[in-house]
Amino acid sequence: MTKTSTESPLYWSLLQMDRWSIHLAATTRGLCYVGSHGQPFAELLAWANRRFPGSPLVEDEARIRPYSEQLNRYLRGQLECFNLPMDAPGTAFQREVWQALVEIPYGRTESYSDIAFKISKPSAVRAVGAAIGANPLLIIIPCHRVIGKNGALTGYRGGLDMKARLMELEQDYGKKEKVIHEAF
Repeated sequence: MTKTSTESPLYWSLLQMDRWSIHLAATTRGLCYVGSHGQPFAELLAWANRRFPGSPLVEDEARIRPYSEQLNRYLRGQLECFNLPMDAPGTAFQREVWQALVEIPYGRTESYSDIAFKISKPSAVRAVGAAIGANPLLIIIPCHRVIGKNGALTGYRGGLDMKARLMELEQDYGKKEKVIHEAF
C-alpha cells in the first residue's frame, strides 16, 4: 500500500537560460526556493526534506513560470527588483535580516556588520551571517550583495563563482544604465 502525503506539494521547475541553470520551487503562497547555479535536483530535494518534510515535489513549469520570467529578466539585466509572492518561513530575526538584504540597492554591496548595524544589533554579526546563510531565495533576497568588512567576497550558498557573476551582472548593467541616463 502506498502512503500518501497530507502535506501541501512543493511545485518546482528548472530555469535554464544562457549560462544559468537554477532550480526554483514554490508553495501555493509563493516562491520558496531558488537554488544554486548548476546544482543537481538533489540540492532542492535535500532542502525540501529539511524545510518541508513530507511535502511531495511536483514538477510544474506553468506554476513556476511567473517566478522564472522575473528571474530571467533579472539575469538579462532587465529587472532590478522583484515583485512576486514569496513564502520564505524563518525566525523573526532571519526575516529582519532578509528584509535588510532586500533594501540593499541593485549594484551595491554592504558588509555583514553594516547589516547588523542596520537592524540595530551591531554585536550580532555572526548571527547575521547565519541568517544570511539560511536564505532560501538566492538572488531574490540578494545575499550576494553582502561582502566581508574588508571588501572581500565571502561565503555564499551558491558558491563564490555564482556570487561574483551576480555582482558583475549588476555592476555591468548598472554602468550601462548610468551611461544611458548621462546621455540625456
